[in-house]
Amino acid sequence: MSLEETYLISTAPALLNLDFVCAALAQSYWAQKRTRPAIEESIRNSLCFGLYEKKSKRQVGFARIVTDSATVSWLCDVFVDEGERGKGLGKLLMAHVVAHPCVMRTMCLLGTRDAHGLYEKFGFVRGELMKRMPEPGEPT
Repeated sequence: MSLEETYLISTAPALLNLDFVCAALAQSYWAQKRTRPAIEESIRNSLCFGLYEKKSKRQVGFARIVTDSATVSWLCDVFVDEGERGKGLGKLLMAHVVAHPCVMRTMCLLGTRDAHGLYEKFGFVRGELMKRMPEPGEPT
């Protein structure tokens, strides 16, 4: 059975399992200090992709895009459940993300320190990135 037959990728907000997303982000190197209210607000204001096992309807992955849908997108909060890794689900998720109409024609940016190989398969190139951090005490 193919991955497409076994897994569903959806942008429907109602399908997202916020407990799963928040728990996974709390374990990540980039969002471990983010509060649940900040995560919920970021999801409300973004295009989110949930990856689900069709049979059980269990969420096993997530990706979030911040975009103006015309010129620029920022890919963030991409993860696949640890127990589901190694099956090609990250590639499946990324294929759907970059093919989405709100993303495909934009310059898409991201920051990563450990998954360059995955993103390079989808046209991302390594480069210099500047950033401005929020004031101390604000979630990142």
